[in-house]
Amino acid sequence: MPNPILKLVEPEKSSDDKPATTTTTTPHMLPCRIHHDGPVEPVQSFWDPRVEEDGTKTAYFRGRKLIGKTVKLPEGYRGVVAAAAGTEIKDRRPEDDGNGVDDLEGEGQPELGKLQLQAEFDEMVIWGHEATVDVSADPYVRGMEEWLDLANQIHSYTTTPSTEK
Repeated sequence: MPNPILKLVEPEKSSDDKPATTTTTTPHMLPCRIHHDGPVEPVQSFWDPRVEEDGTKTAYFRGRKLIGKTVKLPEGYRGVVAAAAGTEIKDRRPEDDGNGVDDLEGEGQPELGKLQLQAEFDEMVIWGHEATVDVSADPYVRGMEEWLDLANQIHSYTTTPSTEK
């Protein structure tokens, strides 16, 4: 099996040596682009979604009405929010190809990308302008469903009947 190129790492321990706990969150997929990637406080002053009787959510963002629908992840999957945590150099040794010849292709020490776990989720809210998003056509939901379908096909094993006579 090839070496991984990306590693998900747990949050580091706090200063009092207690294990770090992962928070649970609900990501919101907004139909807009925000050119800011830092903290925003207090969020409640401009983001206060309300739950309607039919289970949808309604919010106003910069004067635009948004209607959100909660989408749960399939059973057995977990969503994570992660942030880049740098890279580390892996110790790479030449691989033996079985003929006593070392594979020296790609010499050097490849970098292993690291992502630090920030939070976990089991549902997300998909927002649409003025109307409930059509989850069958939404690119985020379709992308998630197609990725899960592909992952299931890659990791499933089919048994073929023996052709012995």
